[in-house]
Amino acid sequence: MKILIVEDDADISANLYDFLMAQGHSVDAAPNGLVGLHLATSQTFDAIVLDLGLPGMDGLNLTQRLRRDAQLDMPILMLTARDTLDDKLAGFGVGADDYLVKPFALKEVEARLLALVKRAQGKVVNSRLRLGQLEYDPGSGTLSWCETALALPPKALQLLVVMLGQPGRLFSRAELETLVWGETQETSDALRTQLSQLRRALTLADGRCPLVTVHGRGYKLVDPDA
Repeated sequence: MKILIVEDDADISANLYDFLMAQGHSVDAAPNGLVGLHLATSQTFDAIVLDLGLPGMDGLNLTQRLRRDAQLDMPILMLTARDTLDDKLAGFGVGADDYLVKPFALKEVEARLLALVKRAQGKVVNSRLRLGQLEYDPGSGTLSWCETALALPPKALQLLVVMLGQPGRLFSRAELETLVWGETQETSDALRTQLSQLRRALTLADGRCPLVTVHGRGYKLVDPDA
């Protein structure tokens, strides 16, 4: 395998690098998210080992950039010292494939990478996101709802794409803000404004709308015809 390690802890990065090289893999390493983004988009890797708590561009933002902007689908194994459900859901929400909490065994890292790469090689990739009559094509950037093309502001579109990637899943305010703005906002005004624009664009004349608010908990997309 050709593996990219994105880790700011020099000792952890060196241990991973030396172990994976000794196992016969081709390995490159980046000390931060910006270098990781450059390497991941300028070279071809079978998988990425990515630290969540990177300085500057953290692991969530980097994963989002790789999935949404660069349209890269190589497996991403996220490493973190945070062992909470919300952190794991945030990682999966932006496109991470697996999650490993520090400290970890080096053999387990390799085993998980091998499993992820094997799974990726055997799957058929369909880049279009669909929910009922709602469809987004990331390749062309086109969005349609009930066979009508929609144009959305960039942030509203990002919110839609995040939720459309996991239909029916409830996203909290903090999670959506982190995924779209890179961090939680001081007030809910920015998120509320973008969700209002999104709701107006998606609400049909008969009142049907795939965007659902669960008061006090968050937001999700559902198929109103299901």
